[in-house]
Amino acid sequence: MRQKETMAKPVLLLVESNEEVLKQIQRDLERRYGRRYRVRAATSGREGLEELRGLKEDDDLVALVLADYQLPDMSGIEFLAQATAIYPQVKRGLLTTFSNTDDAIAAIKELQIDDYLVKPCQPAEQNLYPALNDLLTDWEVRSRPPVEGLRVVGSRFSPEAHQTRDFLTRNCVPFQWLDVERDEEARRLLGGNADKHSLPLVLFPDGTQLTQPTNAEIAQKIGLKIRPEADFYDLVIVGGGPSGLAAAVYGASEGLRTVMVERHAPGGQAGLSSMIENYLGFPAGLSGADLARRAVAQAKKFKVEIVTPQVVTGVTVDGSSRGVKLSDDTELNCHVVLLATGVQWRRLDVPGIDGLVGAGVYYGGTVAEAFFCRGEDIYIVGGANSAGQAAVYFSRYARTVTMLVRGESLSESMSRYLIDQIEATKNIKVRLRTTVVEVHGQEHLESITIFDAAKNEKETVSATSLFIFIGALPHTEWLESVVERDAHGFIFSGPDLPRDESSGHFPKRWTLDRDPFWLESSQPGVFVAGDVRHGSVKRVAAGVGEGATAVQFIHQYLGSGER
Repeated sequence: MRQKETMAKPVLLLVESNEEVLKQIQRDLERRYGRRYRVRAATSGREGLEELRGLKEDDDLVALVLADYQLPDMSGIEFLAQATAIYPQVKRGLLTTFSNTDDAIAAIKELQIDDYLVKPCQPAEQNLYPALNDLLTDWEVRSRPPVEGLRVVGSRFSPEAHQTRDFLTRNCVPFQWLDVERDEEARRLLGGNADKHSLPLVLFPDGTQLTQPTNAEIAQKIGLKIRPEADFYDLVIVGGGPSGLAAAVYGASEGLRTVMVERHAPGGQAGLSSMIENYLGFPAGLSGADLARRAVAQAKKFKVEIVTPQVVTGVTVDGSSRGVKLSDDTELNCHVVLLATGVQWRRLDVPGIDGLVGAGVYYGGTVAEAFFCRGEDIYIVGGANSAGQAAVYFSRYARTVTMLVRGESLSESMSRYLIDQIEATKNIKVRLRTTVVEVHGQEHLESITIFDAAKNEKETVSATSLFIFIGALPHTEWLESVVERDAHGFIFSGPDLPRDESSGHFPKRWTLDRDPFWLESSQPGVFVAGDVRHGSVKRVAAGVGEGATAVQFIHQYLGSGER
């Protein structure tokens, strides 16, 4: 029988039938992680599941389960599937031999396990710790275990509370969420002032508190940099998505004094992705938040200044100098500007929706929202990769996930690997040729009306959560007088710049004798990378590649005699 432990540290569970291997890995785990985690061990699947159920009964946290590929009473894959039903957030690793690696890779695809390790995992510094460090760091970011410090008291369906929760989650700031409808502690903290319209209430470790704070006020309190340190930089990057982060890392590592200005949180739209499975080098996939966290740490290592939340409102040109204006009237001067602003979700224009955004209706979907969907029936609008990734992730929490897809099939806009996962997930339903035509609710979403084109009929269904992924727009109106854009607002660059039909010359803004560099806009010294660029490939890896490549052309620009 398992004994109740008084320590509150999360658990690492090792399930391995070979006693010698079990003792070696257990020693390695305790040596590296013993200060932060409890290490528990089992020798069979049945014993491991009993251990997990006991931990669940005691409300203990389990961060990681490592299971042998072949246990005496069941397969390791079967064990991990059952473990997920007990602890949906747990990180899952499969211990295997070299001869079984193909089966382990198949398990990654079919069961979405997080990683596999080839036994004997020695030396641990090379073959065990690097993989586990990544898994545990990601778990810590996702799990948000209760912490002494930052606390947010709010209502699940408060748009203001959603904004605060989303800002903290996307900036990887640990906090404790206290729901006024569910938590006695929340009501105690509010005393007699439990008015939902005055929420959220944010309580900081120093004892101070803010009511309905702006993101900038929160950022200032928790130590994020909301203003740049200097007046002049070699490179100012506007936008903190994959392309902006890649440019920041490459620019700063190659000696450019670099500042990156982001309006919300590093990671951009990609940071909202629950799982990116086709990014090179991560066979088990990684979340957008994890990719952003890694990239931010890398950028800071090279002394990149990351300013957030801050909005860029204009770009100016004065000879060889460029200027960037911020919403607080700060102006940065620099040699080069890189526009990496990405895109924003296209709005769904149907009756009743505007007043329910953040109160059951969400554009995109962060990991934070998944926790509220336990046991519920949720709806996702869209049929591209982002929608598919969200559906697979949310299916781990929701009772059912229904995808409402306007097209004739998922294959029109979704990668094959995601279609396979959706088809293999029992609680995901796909309704093709179906659109949302109206949403209903007073203080929060209560139901939606959908139109099934195949049946030519409308249907109203109960719903508390609607997540929308229906394409994206660049929102570059503020750059109209600065750079050439296409009809949709995407920024032209390099050989794609429109030419005068009669003379063949580039636009009037282009005043130099040389041709523009590949990622250079119609304004010399103003470059563009990522989704906001006309003709870009809308993939995370492509954005990272463009951000890195832009730095090469920036160096050529700085070294050229023509600016």
